[in-house]
Amino acid sequence: MPKKAKPTGNGKEEGSVPCKQVKIEAAGGPSSILNFESPSDLFESLISPIKTETFFREFWEKKPLLIQRDDPAVATYYRSLFRLSDLKSLCSRGMYYGRDINVCRCVNGKKKVLNKDGKVHFLQLRKDFDQKRATIQFHQPQRFKDELWRIQEKLECYFGSLVGSNVYITPAGSQGLPPHYDDVEVFILQLEGEKHWCLYHPTVPLAREYSVEAEDRIGRPTHEFTLKPGDFLYFPRGTIHQADTPPGLAHSTHVTISTYQNNSWGDFLLDTMSGLVFDTAKEDLEFRAGIPRQLLLQVEATAVATRLSGFLRTLADRLEGTKELLSADMKKDFVMNRLPPYHMGDGSEFSTPGGQLPKLDSTVRLQFKDHTILTVGLHQDQCDETQEKMIYIYHSLKNRRETHMMGNEETESHGLRFPLSHMDALKQIWGHPAVSVKNLKLPTDEEKENLVLSLWTECLIQVV
Repeated sequence: MPKKAKPTGNGKEEGSVPCKQVKIEAAGGPSSILNFESPSDLFESLISPIKTETFFREFWEKKPLLIQRDDPAVATYYRSLFRLSDLKSLCSRGMYYGRDINVCRCVNGKKKVLNKDGKVHFLQLRKDFDQKRATIQFHQPQRFKDELWRIQEKLECYFGSLVGSNVYITPAGSQGLPPHYDDVEVFILQLEGEKHWCLYHPTVPLAREYSVEAEDRIGRPTHEFTLKPGDFLYFPRGTIHQADTPPGLAHSTHVTISTYQNNSWGDFLLDTMSGLVFDTAKEDLEFRAGIPRQLLLQVEATAVATRLSGFLRTLADRLEGTKELLSADMKKDFVMNRLPPYHMGDGSEFSTPGGQLPKLDSTVRLQFKDHTILTVGLHQDQCDETQEKMIYIYHSLKNRRETHMMGNEETESHGLRFPLSHMDALKQIWGHPAVSVKNLKLPTDEEKENLVLSLWTECLIQVV
């Protein structure tokens, strides 16, 4: 596929990191737009013609990437993901202001929210859109739009992180949001109409929170361009941006797909450090010794900084030889809140085990590996209040698509718990295409059968 790369926009400030622009000529039909064979295939087709290795080496967490496609097939496919006309049928299903839809407009550099109370009525929504020139923000459309579910489920497998989305529909000559930056990696697909974008240098690179920035603080745009249907834009978290629909044209619709919120090394350290301290304290007397009297009453803790740094060095030495890290929350939170596997029909294959019952002479294989995590955690015995390490297997096969990324919706975990002695047998199942039950590394045949039966009951293995 021919491609031409050149700098984006109308020049850049000194010291800026250029956004790469790739222009692509039409090629292929609708079936060649995205490749769903595997998570990696999906991502590579999403950023085509850029190769995955190039993307992560040159752009990921570093600088924006713009891909402009002059391809009617891609534009048609993108347009099918979400249209302004979809709102009428969606509103009839019971959408609510705040939860499902926000109505807003940027006025004098500030976001003005125009939400009503309660349920959204399409005629009122369309009136605000037409007469008040308001932007309609639709939250997490993958709950209702199958193809977005299909895309985002594969991306969650690919990144190992939650992937959310919002649709923004803005009338001509209007802007919905003031300049701001986000705490997520952003992928934008232009679905309908055109959107004029300005990107600016981050004031907080790889930001950990959302923030609005005043116009007088952000300087001149480092990149300026217009997205058309079929175009793709990526920029890292912390990138300051604003966008408007040019006057005199039709409305603009784009979907923002986002990931990697609270998914940094700092977050991972916070998640695993408590387990590492717990293990070390069981073996190191110094970690179990009491802190100085009245330490918690002191305003400053400089006196104990040296002692704490010594403990951290001990933890660092211990970490070098650690094979199993105790994950406090991150793994479980991810699998509890992610999308279930994409499927057609009622999804009974994920809730009811099928096929042959596994026995000692069976050969089994793991299924839905991308939707399953195996982790070591602490289990609190309710009788004697002791804590012991256990293996936890969590999966997302029974997750509810309707609550994905909705935050305040209650979620529950699905999975199993095993003694630490089962780790080698589970690694056999996880690490091989197929494994004989009688060859599992467990001392008794009863334990082998019980293990595979438990996994089969959760639809995690099948007999081959």
